[in-house]
Amino acid sequence: MDARSDRNAIPLAVDLDGTLIATDLLWEGLFILLKKNPLYLFLLPFWLTGGPALLKQEIARRIDIDPASLPYRVELLERLRAEHEEGRKIVLATGTPRKFAEAIAAYLGIFDRVLATDGPHNLTSGRKRASLIAAYGDAGFDYAGNSRHDLKVFDAARNAIVVAPDRSAQRWQAAHGAETMPAPQRTLKTYVKMLRVHQWLKNSLIAVPMVLSHEYFNVNMIWQCVLAFVSFSAVASAIYIVNDFFDLALDRRHPTKRDRPFASGALSIPFGLSAIAMLLATGIAIGCLLPIEFLGVLGGYMVVTTAYSLSFKRMLLIDVLTLAGLYTIRVLAGAAATGVDVSFWLLAFSIFFFLSLALVKRFVELRTTAIPAGERIAGRGYRTEDQEIVAQAGMASAFSSALVLALYMDSVSVRELYPHPWLVWPLAPIVLYLTMRVWILARRGEMHDDPVVFIIRDWRSQIVVAIGSALLVAGGW
Repeated sequence: MDARSDRNAIPLAVDLDGTLIATDLLWEGLFILLKKNPLYLFLLPFWLTGGPALLKQEIARRIDIDPASLPYRVELLERLRAEHEEGRKIVLATGTPRKFAEAIAAYLGIFDRVLATDGPHNLTSGRKRASLIAAYGDAGFDYAGNSRHDLKVFDAARNAIVVAPDRSAQRWQAAHGAETMPAPQRTLKTYVKMLRVHQWLKNSLIAVPMVLSHEYFNVNMIWQCVLAFVSFSAVASAIYIVNDFFDLALDRRHPTKRDRPFASGALSIPFGLSAIAMLLATGIAIGCLLPIEFLGVLGGYMVVTTAYSLSFKRMLLIDVLTLAGLYTIRVLAGAAATGVDVSFWLLAFSIFFFLSLALVKRFVELRTTAIPAGERIAGRGYRTEDQEIVAQAGMASAFSSALVLALYMDSVSVRELYPHPWLVWPLAPIVLYLTMRVWILARRGEMHDDPVVFIIRDWRSQIVVAIGSALLVAGGW
């Protein structure tokens, strides 16, 4: 018997979570369940008292997974397919609930047998080892795994394949010289994408109240704005990670969002949970250095944006109104941090201006997502035929923001604040230029999916904003 025939006579057992797929279905299932109904959170402690197996099966009983969207380890999967075609028996041996394991096995079509958690016992570590030995004998199988839970199975296998190992599996692999398939290296870009650092640009709105009150050189206010910016950015990044957890399946079906660190499996959910805790602690700690009103606004932001992630983003129109409100909250945060009063005019302008940009975001999604007429975009409340009404509402909001600004220019407040009020009149057409250009580019299909980030990055918009800023300063000089 040649080496290949000898190898094929021995089945290859493969772990699922962290090995065949670059994620953990228990964690993913938990967030799918909470997205379905957050009240399940109160049942988790009772399920945990019954042990991991009960928790897994209670979650699996209430949700389904999409095997086609999971982040598979491509190198390992190609090897399994090749060996299956050569006639080798491939066994899926996992602590995942049988319902999930069999759905994945049916989708891939390469497994001859499935061993999974089914009943009161969690099929990991010693139990998995005992099941494989009972089926194939001691050293009667090869095994591919990734974590400390697989060490006992490695010891009982003829050969081990250590895939994307954790520290315990790395030490075992080094001591035994086993074959390894390392995970792709994490880079600084991976963590930057996790934090969505580019989204921090939105938090520059915190400085708006200070600028409009002409306190450009007030060192104390500048320092308060810097602290508020850092605090808000840390908390916002934490909420972005939470949002990523709830949108894993949707992100994996999106042409660009599928490359996000958690959707692609580059970072694990437990790592993300640790990052959330650190970011929230940092944001709140820095917020404590500012007036108590700022912490109140920050807390309100956390509540609203979490509600948006869990529910509001799937509601027709409620989603864009919430987005507009979240932008405006940043302005309120700046006012709370610096003690500057926010005028009715600024709030009215902000609501209409940011509502227009939020509607751009939905318009771009409708335009770029291929869905049949009558069906909603995944995770949204909009259908293809809504494009025109969304565009009309967005343009109307843009003109409303310019109208509010024009009326403000003729108010008593402007004459009191600006010695040369005629210099700030061009701000109204500047706002119209920015919003009209965004909408034209959106209709051409040339718009970034986040128009606020687009305006901040676009050099033409930067020039126009710089001109407006210069006029604002000159008018108040």
